[in-house]
Amino acid sequence: MEGLIFYIAVGIVVLLLAFFQLFRRITIFEYQRALRYRNGRYVGLLEPGRHWIYLPSTTITRIDAREMTLAVPGQELVGADGVSVKLSLAGRYRIADPDRAINRIANFTATLYSELQIALREVISGHPVEELLQQRMAIGTELLARASGPAKELGVELISLDVKDVMLPATTKRIFAQVVEARQQGLAALEKARGETAALRNLANAARLVEERPALMQLRWLQQVGSSTGNTVVLGMPPSATVVPIRGTDGAAEPPKPEDE
Repeated sequence: MEGLIFYIAVGIVVLLLAFFQLFRRITIFEYQRALRYRNGRYVGLLEPGRHWIYLPSTTITRIDAREMTLAVPGQELVGADGVSVKLSLAGRYRIADPDRAINRIANFTATLYSELQIALREVISGHPVEELLQQRMAIGTELLARASGPAKELGVELISLDVKDVMLPATTKRIFAQVVEARQQGLAALEKARGETAALRNLANAARLVEERPALMQLRWLQQVGSSTGNTVVLGMPPSATVVPIRGTDGAAEPPKPEDE
């Protein structure tokens, strides 16, 4: 009886060892997706959780389903005005269709990189360089709309694309600097002309008022003299003016003082 129990226990242990050699429990994390292959053929996608797999015929390939970044270094391109410019991109994407991205494309990241280069060339060729410098955000939005379709065919979802750097050759930089300087000088000259025009208009209005009311000129002259110091002013009196005697301290009228010869 004891021998029978021993053989049963040994048999159970052997069966358990055989089971764990044939089957294994794997864990797929939340940020992962797993492609399951049976005898080399794709049979389905494993979602996050714990799964039992049959080891002799099953193969599991894990992929990262989180957002990833993609950097496209400077590309030498020519704008619509024939000026060369060098642009670099920064983008974010994620794998939306693992079956298409892994099983149908040999290297989806390299293919996505090429598609972005083509889309960037098409977008830049339709805009002058000055517009590219002023509307970088709009260029990124247009590029995202143009590249989203080809990226979807690769099983990839483009989340964002932004123009990171816009670099110009040294000669082009000097030309743009001269253009900006000339534009600023023109604005300064225009503002100066506006100021001079306003000043002339004010002078014309003042001259019209003086012509209509000559006394304003004397008042203005007195105002100007009153605001200054160290000046001697002689006021003339008309011959017909009446001389008013000035009373002294004792109440007697003082005779008018003779004028200095």
